[in-house]
Amino acid sequence: MKKHLVRVYPSKEKLERKDQLAWKIAEIASDNAPIRADVVDMVINRIIDNASVAIAAANRRPVASARAMALAHPRSGGATVFGMPNDQKFDCEWAAWANGTAVRELDFHDTFLAADYSHPGDNIPAILAVAQQMGKNGKELLRGIVTGYEVHVDLVKAICLHKHKKDHIAHLCPAQAAGIGSLLNLPTETIFQAVQQAVHVSFTTRQSRKGEISSWKAYAPAHAGKLAIEAVDRVMRGEGAPSPIYEGEDSVIAYMLDGKDGKYEVPLPEVGEEKRAILETYTKEHSAEYQSQALIDLARKMRTQIKNFDDIQSIVIHTSHHTHYVIGTGANDPQKMDPNASRETLDHSIMYIFAVALQDGTWHHVNSYAPERAKRPDTVALWHKISTLEDPQWTAWYHEQDPNKKRFGGRVEITLKDGSKIVDELGVADAHPAGARPFKRADYIRKFDTLTEGIITKQERDRFINLVERLETLTADEVQQLNVQIPIDKLVNNKRDNKGIF
Repeated sequence: MKKHLVRVYPSKEKLERKDQLAWKIAEIASDNAPIRADVVDMVINRIIDNASVAIAAANRRPVASARAMALAHPRSGGATVFGMPNDQKFDCEWAAWANGTAVRELDFHDTFLAADYSHPGDNIPAILAVAQQMGKNGKELLRGIVTGYEVHVDLVKAICLHKHKKDHIAHLCPAQAAGIGSLLNLPTETIFQAVQQAVHVSFTTRQSRKGEISSWKAYAPAHAGKLAIEAVDRVMRGEGAPSPIYEGEDSVIAYMLDGKDGKYEVPLPEVGEEKRAILETYTKEHSAEYQSQALIDLARKMRTQIKNFDDIQSIVIHTSHHTHYVIGTGANDPQKMDPNASRETLDHSIMYIFAVALQDGTWHHVNSYAPERAKRPDTVALWHKISTLEDPQWTAWYHEQDPNKKRFGGRVEITLKDGSKIVDELGVADAHPAGARPFKRADYIRKFDTLTEGIITKQERDRFINLVERLETLTADEVQQLNVQIPIDKLVNNKRDNKGIF
């Protein structure tokens, strides 16, 4: 790995193309670095993981709406849409839109947290859709996904979007463009322009994850995927993009990030060096914001020491800056304490999540968010006794560069009415690679089986799992089948309608 200094250059100060961050990204995207078995194995795990959460969300309104929009764009030789029959194909950008929304809806797939935060699995729907439409085989698909993960993780390690209230799809979109470029084996110049275009069009505000959080949180990564596909298509036709996109005098660093004096060190592999960033990412055992994963596990442990929840006077969660200000009381969002809040808001309220996990000793992707669950009087009472505080040590652990030393949880102090305290802490979730029960292939398949039970047939389950486990050797025709089909009578919005413009 090599760290590249990235800063703003005034127009009068010439910055050579080879020294621009977008060019360096394009160079590694267009190389042919080897891919080891452990990386192949993890890509397969993440395709399974994405499919499991997508199928579980298939009939939720945002996903059904996205699918209806995709169904309005049929295309012979196009891409598949989650849940739909494999012999029905659609424009790849709209398949990416529908599938990306399905993957993101439950907030239940993989994560990477560093200077910023991300869900790198969001790269897969767009790259897979293009692979299907362009007739690419499993090895080519693998190459594209590995690149998408690498670029995404490396940007997240170096450039913080959150402190400037920018949504994290601004790192996802150029990663998707780079991954598509790798998939298609495009020249460095073409990928360079596509990455720049993707960066230029994907900067949006964090209001999508603030206050009254709407369904756009699920659509945002899918929107990035559509933008990335369009960016690659445009530059394949010979068009260019704003340049230099990161370092320009009026570009994103200068006016959307740290300003004209801002400097970043972005790590990237050398050309030809293996891309292994996917191994630094981690999935979720629980359907909630990642920073709540360890705290859910901790709640399950601490509840055994509580005889009566009415005896609790207060609960304080000492945690990182990010957890406190994004999903904690530091966000100053009254909606995070509101029993009538949306599911999207509740899964960004560690106060609600910890209360329910403490009472129930478990977490369920549907039941734990049910309106009747959120409005239970004893839950509301406990919920409103919980607050968060930033602890500098937990913030330091959160930003630790060594992935083996990162910690995303917190220390919890439960004060009882008699003045006694119950105190415990947990740094990483049980399912984390450094946790008590790191997820392996069997865990991903178990998660798939749990989330798709009663939705798909046993035959379809076996067909998909057997197919994806052969990813590296799949033919182009087999990549076309890399989709999970739901019996059509169980799928809402399963045919084109006339409800919208399309």
